[in-house]
Amino acid sequence: MKLLDHLGRHGQDRPAEIPAPAADADRTEEPRPVDPRVFAVQRLGAVAVGAVLLVFGLLGATTGVPLLATQGARVLGLSSNGLLSVLSLVVAAVLFGAAFRGPRVASTVMIVLGVLFLLSALGNMAVLRTGLNFLAFEMSNVIFSIVVGLFLLVLGCYGRVSGHLPDDSPYAHPHPGAVEPPDLPETPAEFAAEAAMRRAEIAVAEHRATDDERRRVAAMARVHSRADRRRTWLEFDVVNGGPADPRTPR
Repeated sequence: MKLLDHLGRHGQDRPAEIPAPAADADRTEEPRPVDPRVFAVQRLGAVAVGAVLLVFGLLGATTGVPLLATQGARVLGLSSNGLLSVLSLVVAAVLFGAAFRGPRVASTVMIVLGVLFLLSALGNMAVLRTGLNFLAFEMSNVIFSIVVGLFLLVLGCYGRVSGHLPDDSPYAHPHPGAVEPPDLPETPAEFAAEAAMRRAEIAVAEHRATDDERRRVAAMARVHSRADRRRTWLEFDVVNGGPADPRTPR
């Protein structure tokens, strides 16, 4: 009868652990606060760079310089020909469109364009004062391309590229850990079992354990979770008619 009563109480305690995973699952679905400044910076940055290129392209288009002239006209301190003016207007339209579509699109577009600006600076610097200078670049254009390219890269990567993104970053991807049933003891009997388990494991390590303690520790070694180890210990108590350690309350 004592064995049946103990098993009945033990079976009633176990269902109390079931609702915990559901509560954890509900917490993982709560909306995560997002810092709106990241999106605002990227959108405004795309519009600002697009506006500069738009003005440069429009002014360059009014100079009347041929499309592929290697010697361009001065526009805002830079050299420009017809092809460079057209490219400036196209890039400005792309930036405006990306900002209109959304900050994530603007971020991606700025990163791509930033790399292209830097490559353009290097490539055109190599053909300065040659017949292959189809964009009529001068050193001022090279410096401008480097500055704009770095600026676009910084804005595109802002709040997005980092080894440790803050929790409120819109680009953070939380990875909730696997929900596991709680292993912590809850009842006085389980707390007493935990204390007895620790004493038995210490006694086995120090080679002064009793035969019962060695059997219990060996049985616990065959399971992995804390709850299963505690359950194994309690099953020995049921078979033996009570706790093995006289200091543990029965």
